[in-house]
Amino acid sequence: MGQEHVASHKTLAEMVDTLQARGRYTFAREEALAALNVSDVMLKRAAMRLAAKTRIVVPKRGFYVIVPLEYRAAGSPPASWFIDDLMRHLGVPYYVGVLSAAGLYGAAHQQPQEYQVVTEMARRPVVAGRVRIRFLGKRAFSHTPAAPLKTETGTMRVSSPEATALDLVRYASSPAGGLSNVATVLAELAERLDPNRLVEAARAEAAWAVAQRLGHLLDLVGARERTEELAEMLAGQGVRNTPLRPGRPIRGCPVDRRWGVMANEPVEVDL
Repeated sequence: MGQEHVASHKTLAEMVDTLQARGRYTFAREEALAALNVSDVMLKRAAMRLAAKTRIVVPKRGFYVIVPLEYRAAGSPPASWFIDDLMRHLGVPYYVGVLSAAGLYGAAHQQPQEYQVVTEMARRPVVAGRVRIRFLGKRAFSHTPAAPLKTETGTMRVSSPEATALDLVRYASSPAGGLSNVATVLAELAERLDPNRLVEAARAEAAWAVAQRLGHLLDLVGARERTEELAEMLAGQGVRNTPLRPGRPIRGCPVDRRWGVMANEPVEVDL
């Protein structure tokens, strides 16, 4: 969230207009209290009046998002406009991932109905107007390759294409929409995958079974040229056979010997 000093204002509406004119779309309660020199009760009343007019939205207590005119009908600007400020406000490390990250890399076969963010542990969803942010917990979060990506209002952390591919498989059932949807997205994401970085991402998370399933699906969508190094690395790990979809019966299902994947669910790719 921007740290520049905000001069004193007579009203919260005036402050909001000034911040937007500067290209800022978020602010915290403490900042508003200091700028307006009012009590917490007075600030809450002023915020409720602006929220009723859809001038601001409050996804989390003490954190306000300014809603420009073009987003009044939606009740909020896109999550990319404020996710970094929100997570900084909460003091929670994060990265935008799974289908939301895939869409940023051009693999937007079907836009998710929610913005998908990965953190160290699952959290309750955040709703701002029509925007719904879902938080997914991940044990290997700190080892996942992610980097800042420029947005309309600043930057946000996004998983690398290779880490995104692994997460699509990891969260295949939910929220990635099932294996067929994952395969369809991977077909579009494949050209962004670097074979060596794919190995590095799998090693960083020690995600052997996930990497096996990913390799199987990439071969299935015709991206075998991206998987040679991954197959070689996994062969050196002495991995065991793993079901394509955990928790489903495996008796009598075909086995992909290259990846040690038991294909216990049919996958249809929508190209």
